[in-house]
Amino acid sequence: MSRQPALTNYRKRRARRMAIGAAVVVAVAGMNGPALWRFGTEQYHTYEINQPEYKADNGHWSFLDVPSRYRVNGIHAAVLHTGKVLLIAGSGNNLRNFDAKKFETVLWDPKTNAFKHIPTPNDLFCSGHTQLPDGKLLVAGGTKRYEKLQGDVTKAGGLLIVHNEDPDEPKTLPAGTKFTSKKSGKTFVSMDSVLVEKAKKIFDTKTGKILRTESGKGRVYVEAEKSGKKFETGAQENFRVHGLTGSDARNVYGMAQKLALDKKDFQGIKDTYEFDPVAEKYIPVDPMNEARWYPTLATLEDGKVLAVSGLNDIGELVPGKNEVYDPATKKWKYTEKLRKFPTYPALFLMDNGKLFFTGSNAGYGLAEEGRDPGIWDVATDTFQKVPGMSDPDQLETSASVMLPPAQDQRFMVIGGGGIGEAEESSEKSRLIDLKQAKPRFKDGAKLEKGTRYPSASLLPDDTVLITGGSQDYRGRGGSNILQARTYDPRSDTYQRVADPRVGRNYHSGSVLLPDGRVLIFGSDSLFADKANTRSGVFEQRIEIYKPPYLFADSRPEVSGGPKKIARGGSGTFEVRSEKPIKTAKLMRPTSVTHATDVDQRTIALETTRTANGIGVTVPKNQALVPSGWYMLFVTDEAGTPSEAVWVEVP
Repeated sequence: MSRQPALTNYRKRRARRMAIGAAVVVAVAGMNGPALWRFGTEQYHTYEINQPEYKADNGHWSFLDVPSRYRVNGIHAAVLHTGKVLLIAGSGNNLRNFDAKKFETVLWDPKTNAFKHIPTPNDLFCSGHTQLPDGKLLVAGGTKRYEKLQGDVTKAGGLLIVHNEDPDEPKTLPAGTKFTSKKSGKTFVSMDSVLVEKAKKIFDTKTGKILRTESGKGRVYVEAEKSGKKFETGAQENFRVHGLTGSDARNVYGMAQKLALDKKDFQGIKDTYEFDPVAEKYIPVDPMNEARWYPTLATLEDGKVLAVSGLNDIGELVPGKNEVYDPATKKWKYTEKLRKFPTYPALFLMDNGKLFFTGSNAGYGLAEEGRDPGIWDVATDTFQKVPGMSDPDQLETSASVMLPPAQDQRFMVIGGGGIGEAEESSEKSRLIDLKQAKPRFKDGAKLEKGTRYPSASLLPDDTVLITGGSQDYRGRGGSNILQARTYDPRSDTYQRVADPRVGRNYHSGSVLLPDGRVLIFGSDSLFADKANTRSGVFEQRIEIYKPPYLFADSRPEVSGGPKKIARGGSGTFEVRSEKPIKTAKLMRPTSVTHATDVDQRTIALETTRTANGIGVTVPKNQALVPSGWYMLFVTDEAGTPSEAVWVEVP
């Protein structure tokens, strides 16, 4: 019997099965084609960015291996003269941490990759900080209370002014003091202690007779004893102070405008600390006169530190009361006159001892007043506005840098956005040369996209690394910008380099490490998805960027030399290099928060060649070279920098 029909049928069934199978494969491939394409593309991208040629042209990003117990919501960062990096979280913009008094600081050693928890004495979230002449880090202000949005406020509250009619002595009322309205009978409780100044006698200059007595005043935040709208007060009420007897009961009283269930803003603290990099601990010093949340600390020519702006202990912008810290006495003193700024204003010390306000700020302040860029002479309290800013309403959340070298007194303002939660953002770079007879801003090279919260780090090859940011407020709508660029001040050009892997916006920053790498940290997105339906999570991953110069075939090595060089003084360092040495420079270590870093500056040094290395001379100008510790880099003729050695300028 012939088997041919059976074989034919088998082949037909097999062909049918293969056709069906092929159709299924095609169908599956069609449905998953985009995923397969993405997988292949990602694999190729990973391969490409790890090629030596790519790294040499674009640099390379990697994640820092941070053990889980050391991962914090880093808000602030500073490079210390020990070479270690201080990451300050405080409560980390986390109300649960704040309520639990969980305040964190982590110290990281780039040499050993060792981490260490630092006991943190208060909530230093949104403090101000700057490098001191002796190498310590001054940290001032922080968070006393988190904001409460209208609807979340359960107890009526607000500002109460305490008056003292006694001209002989001031009065101190402790936290928890009760105040009862003489009109409505409603009782409120103070959240803090308050010092009420004694009354002031006003005399007739001709006769010497007392014309009148002006009551002394103190300000304190109060809340109702009980929850509910019925405990709100009227437009203005007078309050009796509990616990006072005799003449004090008559002389001391409170007055308040409406105490209501309105939105309550963040409140600041007065506490001030010096972080000692050697002892690796916070040391409390004299508190500020004003509580400050979102303040800027700026170094002055004499090594003292100016504190400006911030929200005070009742959630209002500090009304132009600026003060100066003396590292010698550890005390604060008010400046003579008032000058208002929005929060975290970018104030840079110029070579003439004056301060330049670039216009960059972090918001939480005046919508108009105090936002104009200009040159501020603190000694005489004169302010010269600088014209030419093409988009003055787009400077909130922008970044500012003093372009290298500092001798040129050129500044750059990068990106930014509209005031508050505005959607718009700017792609502009604004440049100004303060050496000109009539300084004026002009627009420079543009970013590809409007960018809020960009991070900007000066690099030892005299370029600027610009990375991260978002197009919308706090990354709304999935608007984080996964791009990095270097900016060349000599040609006013951007060059695209390797892209970071993590989006960064609000509460992010970058710091230059002594070995020439850059650390990028933080980010506090409002939402976790493009549709803005899921709440964001603070970004605890840390990235390290190795610029292209770290992939050069050779790199200078610096050793020896003095640990201290006076202004106008010189020092000789041994240098081993396959290529001729071209430049030497001092770079002030970073102290950054909210895209604000007024410590950064690069100072070109006069150099002489020696038999075994290089001699350097530090400029004499004290305002140009503030006292403190610096990273000394040398670069070869190819622009490749050495690893830094630390030098103190007393």
